[in-house]
Order: sequence, then C-alpha cells, then structure tokens
Amino acid sequence: MSARSKSSQRWLERQRRDPYVKQAQAQGYRSRAAYKLIEIDTKDRLLRPGMRVLDLGAAPGGWSQVVAARLGGRGQVIALDLLPMDPLPGVVFVQGDFTEDLLLERIDLVLDGELLDLVLSDMAPNVSGMRAVDQPRSIYLCELALDLATRVLQSGGHLVVKTFQGEGFDPLVRELRRCFERVVTRKPDASRANSRETYLVAKGFRPACRAVTKTGPGQGPVSVGA
Repeated sequence: MSARSKSSQRWLERQRRDPYVKQAQAQGYRSRAAYKLIEIDTKDRLLRPGMRVLDLGAAPGGWSQVVAARLGGRGQVIALDLLPMDPLPGVVFVQGDFTEDLLLERIDLVLDGELLDLVLSDMAPNVSGMRAVDQPRSIYLCELALDLATRVLQSGGHLVVKTFQGEGFDPLVRELRRCFERVVTRKPDASRANSRETYLVAKGFRPACRAVTKTGPGQGPVSVGA
C-alpha cells in the first residue's frame, strides 16, 4: 500500500470517529468547521442581523451557513474561494484566487462602494508538511486578509483570521493590535488538539489604519477552504 493510500485511510478513519463530523452531518452543516465559528461567535458576539460580511476561504460553506443563519435574512453575505461551492440561500459566491488582483476587483464590484462590518478568513495554504514553507504561507494569507480588511471594513468593524503558531505570529498580532481596539486568540473545541491552527479575533477597526497597504512576495498556490 502506498504512503498516500495509508494517509487517506487514516484521514477517513479520523473523519469517521470525529464527533463534530457526525454532528455536522446530523444538523445539516457542510463542514465541521461550522462549530469553530459558532464557538467564536458565542464568545465574541460578532454576528447580528443586518451586517455585511465577507467570508474568505468559504468552501464548502460551513462558515457561510452559520453567518447566513445568524443574520436571519437581514444583511449580506459574500463568500469567496478558489474552489467551487454549491449555492447557499442568502449568500453571494465569488470563485477565484484571493492572491490575484483581478479577484479583488470583482469583490469591489460586489461591494459597490459599501463598507463591511466583518471579514472572516478560514484560509490555509496547501500544506507541504514542511513548517519552514507552510508557516510563512499561512502568515502571508493573514496579511492579505488584513490588507483587504483595512480597505473594506467600516469604523468599528471586525476581522477573524486563522493562522498557525510559529514564526511571524507575534508580528501579525502586533499589526492587528495597531489596527484594532481589541485582539484575542481563540482555540475552539472543534479545532483538533494536534493542530497548530489558532484564530485571531480583532474587534473595533481603527479607520486611521485604512491607508496601510502591506505587500509581500507571492508564496505559491493556496487552498482556501473551511
């Protein structure tokens, strides 16, 4: 049996035994990741009816489902991913590569000059298994999400990003604290214990940070999925 086959079998076995996978199937969520956002929102009270929300790395749609339900038909949900996503009621989906300027122009068209209340990012790089490669790619995606947030968030808006503990994490937190009133770290129960992933919740966007534009070298292809 090949190493890839063994890895796939381990993944399938883990999925079969995962209580959050079973719960998501029973409750109709598209992914177990929905419970990460539910816990974050319960603690930080991010979502309310009437909000305008951008969900980065949305496919297959678990986070967008949670957002749409909590907005209760009042507000707007824009979902973005490199991968296709089946339609969801109350959600506008934009497919493409978040690292490309053309896609950002499409987002601007959907926003039609309006500012957002919340930007969510569950994006992650294609994992190579080499921390020296995966860590900077993860931080780069967070920087891109922050750059976009500084352009599209209204005063007092919020940002949630997934990242990994490691090199570049502390400078990212410092930059978030410069641009937001409050920044906290969350490790939801639905986040697997052996995963280095963590979520940074930044609340209270400072408009003075809007002029900041972060740049960096391209870090290769990314997979943006919840």
